Amino acid sequence: MGSRIRLTDLGESIAVRVVRRHRISERFLVDVLGLSWSVAHHEACKWEHVITAEVESAMNKFLGTPTTCPHGNPIPGSNYVEPMLKSLVAFDVGTEFTVARITEELEFTPGVLDFLQQAKIVPGLRGVIVSSGADGSRTVRVYGRPVDIDAFTSARILVTA
Repeated sequence: MGSRIRLTDLGESIAVRVVRRHRISERFLVDVLGLSWSVAHHEACKWEHVITAEVESAMNKFLGTPTTCPHGNPIPGSNYVEPMLKSLVAFDVGTEFTVARITEELEFTPGVLDFLQQAKIVPGLRGVIVSSGADGSRTVRVYGRPVDIDAFTSARILVTA
């Protein structure tokens, strides 16, 4: 049986604050400064530890109190309402989908954010699955062109159908 890590109430509070500041920072860096997803993610990993509550509040207000980061992940403390989501691999060929979230695991996988941003596989994108591999990989059609997505990534892109 595997070990589990449990946070104290204080540890949980600190973790939520760090995640909130990270996601608000990403939103600011992408939406206001126009940085790429991957650059914004790496910078936000630094900012999340140093911005003050006052700066966090000002950025959030300036951004119009967003509910998600650029990848669609919820900002803690926002009014985010979770829709019914499934991974891309849960659907068959011919299924039309809308991207809702690029999970955090993909944010930390080298090259994936750049690939997804360049392919325009972003929250709000509508597409259709045109082929599927036995390994869970998918080819999707977006903007009239096919995009091949490996199994690891397909399993971590959350969509609505």
